[in-house]
Amino acid sequence: MNQMRVINAISRRVLISFATGVLVLALNDHAICQPLKTIASAQNAPYVVVLGITQDGGYPQAGCRKECCRLHLNVPQKHRHVVCLAIVDPASHQRWLVECTPHFREQLHRLDQISPSTDRIGLDGIFLTHAHIGHYAGLIHLGREVMGADRVPVYSMPRMKRFLETNGPWSQLVTAKNIAIRELEDVRAVKLNERLSITPLLVPHRDEYSETVGFRIQGPTRSALFLPDIDKWDRWDTKIEDVIRDVDVAWLDGTFFADGELPGRDMSKIPHPFIAESIRRFSDLPAVERNKIRFIHFNHTNPVLDPRSPATKRIQNAGHHSAAEGEHFQL
Repeated sequence: MNQMRVINAISRRVLISFATGVLVLALNDHAICQPLKTIASAQNAPYVVVLGITQDGGYPQAGCRKECCRLHLNVPQKHRHVVCLAIVDPASHQRWLVECTPHFREQLHRLDQISPSTDRIGLDGIFLTHAHIGHYAGLIHLGREVMGADRVPVYSMPRMKRFLETNGPWSQLVTAKNIAIRELEDVRAVKLNERLSITPLLVPHRDEYSETVGFRIQGPTRSALFLPDIDKWDRWDTKIEDVIRDVDVAWLDGTFFADGELPGRDMSKIPHPFIAESIRRFSDLPAVERNKIRFIHFNHTNPVLDPRSPATKRIQNAGHHSAAEGEHFQL
């Protein structure tokens, strides 16, 4: 299967296993997620599954009384969780999270439905991109007040490691040995097992408390890029097109669709590559490269949260995609 067909083939298949009586559902780009009992990969291949797609505040966002959130407050099937991936290896029965969000409880439950674990916690590690609340606040659930975890490996860059070790309540997780922090190094791969590795990529962002990284995830036959936060593409000393070319799927920062999305605020103070900017920048890429791109990390104001919006159609017409909770990609 060539690269252009990988995502579409995986995200639109409905597989039924009569031997086990298990329905295995892979969602299309904007389907409403249904509970999954399990996901069966071909030949027990490892895979990535998306557990959240929104910016740190989730959707609907607390305190938002504007139309974007107000209409969906009482419609649970419209709610979306904060950005998070899980890496699953069915052969070794291992599971890792990329990000530990305020929706950790719901996302761990969802992961248990997708890939059940016999272990009480069932996490072989958590990888953190940076110290903005949506990306690490879920660590609180590992503490003595909730799960009382035993030295769950938490992988972070040096500043992020120091931040967790020297600020409560995170430092209590360290001293109580609920987590064991393992330091990452820019572009140095971490071997997860014989089939999987993950590599941090340092990127420019608003680094008040820590560095910011994206991750390149390498499997036996395919690779993925997860880069939910970056200031602007041209502020990175690495050319994003080269990184996209080197992977089979790329979940990229799609926080805002366009400038002016936050009336009355100077959006240059919260820089992200607007999706509209990314569409223009990537317009000259071959179709096979544009097809790899799946925007993620949507702010509650982002119109692409509505699958019927003109913004969503513009993404599709450009040959890109919007990430959906529940989609999975075989590595």
